[in-house]
Amino acid sequence: MKLDLALIADAATVDSSGKLNVLGIFDHIAAAEFPARHERMCLVLRFSAMAGESGEHEVEVVVRDPEGEELARMSGSIGLGVYMGGEGVRIPQVLHLDGFVFPQPGNYQIEVAIDGQVEDRLSLQLSRVARIPEA
Repeated sequence: MKLDLALIADAATVDSSGKLNVLGIFDHIAAAEFPARHERMCLVLRFSAMAGESGEHEVEVVVRDPEGEELARMSGSIGLGVYMGGEGVRIPQVLHLDGFVFPQPGNYQIEVAIDGQVEDRLSLQLSRVARIPEA
């Protein structure tokens, strides 16, 4: 099994036919102060597998701060049946990270591993912006 899509978005859903719907892809957040809480955020993943890859596959997502320290870890498994057709299968997944708190500005990493092997690392830049004066 492989990861063929990984991104961060404001919102995402998977409909009943398996179609992935994504809104507001981003890789940067500007905050007036830290720690910064980001109210709406989804990690959008799509896995692909071929016929010989049936069985259970462990998936792990780790969020790391700018120093590489672990902030969060999520894990689970994806079970693939024996028959997936000649062209394999694609499995979309949406992880909601609503209300995630970033302690400081810098470059955060989101690692996605399948069966213990890191498949992708997404970068999310957090920066400090000056407050805009109110009228």
